[in-house]
Amino acid sequence: MKATILNLAVAASLAAGAAAQPHNHGHHHHKRGTPVEKREVETTYLPATTTQYMLGNDEVSAEEAKDGLDKGLYIVVGETTPTYTPPPPPVVTSSSSKEDAVFIQKVTSTSSSVATSSTSTSTSSAAPATSSSTYSTGGATGVDAEFPDGKIKCTDFPEKYGAVPLDHLGLGGWSGLQFTPGYSLGDMAISFIETGIKGMAKQKGFYSYACPDGYVKTQWPSAQGSTKQSVGGLLCNSDGYLELSRPSSKTLCERGVGGVSVKNDMGKNVAICRTDYPGIEAMVIPVDSAPGTTRDIANIASTDYYHWGDLPTTLQYYVNQPGVSVDDGCVWDCAEDHDECGNWAPTILGVGKAADGNTYISLFPNKPTSSAKPRMNINITGDVSIQCYFQDGKYAVGDNGCTTTIPSNGKAVIHFTDA
Repeated sequence: MKATILNLAVAASLAAGAAAQPHNHGHHHHKRGTPVEKREVETTYLPATTTQYMLGNDEVSAEEAKDGLDKGLYIVVGETTPTYTPPPPPVVTSSSSKEDAVFIQKVTSTSSSVATSSTSTSTSSAAPATSSSTYSTGGATGVDAEFPDGKIKCTDFPEKYGAVPLDHLGLGGWSGLQFTPGYSLGDMAISFIETGIKGMAKQKGFYSYACPDGYVKTQWPSAQGSTKQSVGGLLCNSDGYLELSRPSSKTLCERGVGGVSVKNDMGKNVAICRTDYPGIEAMVIPVDSAPGTTRDIANIASTDYYHWGDLPTTLQYYVNQPGVSVDDGCVWDCAEDHDECGNWAPTILGVGKAADGNTYISLFPNKPTSSAKPRMNINITGDVSIQCYFQDGKYAVGDNGCTTTIPSNGKAVIHFTDA
């Protein structure tokens, strides 16, 4: 079961701010902080998805949750991660369902321009347009260079060490900023987190970043948000210098386990936007699938990467409509086509390699946030256990999407074609 925590806003002024800029967990990862994350299955796919919304200890209906999130009355402050049992060899015999839960809570502070996170005290966590767009997270210059701990100013984006600047966000290249004025090394949890937005002065806290195609960031602190927020990135210390928040990893990026790519055989690009997780969890880390190209997307070994509490996680990608640029689509709230872009993109891909050696790939609608459907066909091909696609307006298996697997050393291609 997965959980996302809802919070009630006390002033209308915060509603606009929370909608435009993720309030910590304020963006609406309604049913997956990292989808495909492990889940229980009894067959080779997960045709059904059930989302449960929790306000404190009480369950909230999907309709009430969506309405509250859309109006800024609720924000997401935490999620659980489903677990799964490895499926048998590809024989489709029965169906199984996944039950996610979204925890929501009340917003207790207001601001007309800055959204601040909630306060808390508990759990800790272990363990990179249109077809003319020039945006790219390809290449790995400096990605293997060890980061000089405490030597680089927080105002200097560490591109030479493999981090990929996201200039379209206006955060100095960073994918997300989480200011934590009360945090000290050794803290078990972080009780106050303020999500930085464009134009804010740099402060003490955690500065998250993107990595090249096929790579993921390595830095996040063992202390996480006390109300289940994820926290990630380099630490900007009180002296204004960047420190490794996870010193066991000396580089900023590491290569994922691979095996998954995207191929575009259309005349328009597809902006694919991964959530910044752990971190602000907005869908801001882009892969621009340009016409006629094939590009790797990151895949992680879930048991060896970031854990939410004691639960392994996977990666999620929001897939925009054809022709939306990464500058326009890989943001929380798009300037145009709001109902089918960014947080409201029509479909989501979930990717992660489980302890059984299989990589699980899910393709599912962005419910209940968006009612949009992709204006293209999407087919997962390669060494897959079962068919999983969106084609001619319908998902394989059922309305809630599908999940397929590839074995260790297998390959899968997410193929975009004209509808």
